[in-house]
Amino acid sequence: MYAYIVKRVLLMIPTLFGAAVLVFFLLRLLPGDVCEVRLAGTGLYADPRDIALCREELGLDDPLATQFVDFVGGYLTGDLGKSMWTGQPIEYEIGLRFKLSLQLAIMATLVAVAFAIPLGIISAVKQDTWIDYAVRTFSIAGIAIPSFWLGIMIILGLLIVTQKLFGAGWMPPINYVSPFEDPLGNLAQLIWPAVATGYRYSAVATRMTRSAMLEVLREDYVRTARAKGLVEKLIINRHALKNALLPVVTIIAIEFAFLIGGLVVTEQVFNLNGLGKLFVDAVGNQDFALTQQLVMLVVLIFVLTNLVIDILYAWLDPRIRYA
Repeated sequence: MYAYIVKRVLLMIPTLFGAAVLVFFLLRLLPGDVCEVRLAGTGLYADPRDIALCREELGLDDPLATQFVDFVGGYLTGDLGKSMWTGQPIEYEIGLRFKLSLQLAIMATLVAVAFAIPLGIISAVKQDTWIDYAVRTFSIAGIAIPSFWLGIMIILGLLIVTQKLFGAGWMPPINYVSPFEDPLGNLAQLIWPAVATGYRYSAVATRMTRSAMLEVLREDYVRTARAKGLVEKLIINRHALKNALLPVVTIIAIEFAFLIGGLVVTEQVFNLNGLGKLFVDAVGNQDFALTQQLVMLVVLIFVLTNLVIDILYAWLDPRIRYA
């Protein structure tokens, strides 16, 4: 097991290097110039000499090989460079928003798991009953309804309900506060986007849980357990659930990795200044330095997530052994 983990960690190095090569050179193929965008944003005439001076300051006139070496070398020295747009260190720009995106992803995952696992199990156990049809309708609706639309409906609902009850409309706070400083204020801001995102997330996981449970419940060892007279609850929890969770864990983990940097529209709806919004701003400003670091952060999260999934497999299913 330990040898397998070491091999997987070592395999991450060429994976990340290959991603770095693709990200770096593909971004350079995009049209546009950060210097032109930045000078135009100041309202000044984009004089060619000013553009040339800007490119020299940002190192854009250096050979691509030199820029790539500096890009990769930054990971070895811990220096990710500076944003081409704001001039701030990139680790500072990402650090401001990473806590919010990470917390939102965790809360949405908790909401999804709280719905998906119980509903998926109930739907499988009560197959082809009204309960099963209700759960399937709930999950299909979650897949069909965009999370940003649900977020808009939640905000409108909060405004209408609070207006009728208290005479004044209420909306979630805009400014982010740490859960360690103001837990209630933090919860009031992030619980609603977590619910909007977690609902769609749970819909996919619910259907996967139901399908996996139906397959496992038809296995011989489940029929044998029932023939021995074991309690149905014990059969479900001890014998069926752990084996059915393998594909479910994969779905949950991959969705969690996606949520950290992929909630662009949801963040706009709830006015959250997370990594998704930072991603859009970086691309719009032609900020290659920040964009490539954000992409590499997402790649790293996905690689680490897949490593954790593979390790969890052996715990969930004792039949799995790593050579």
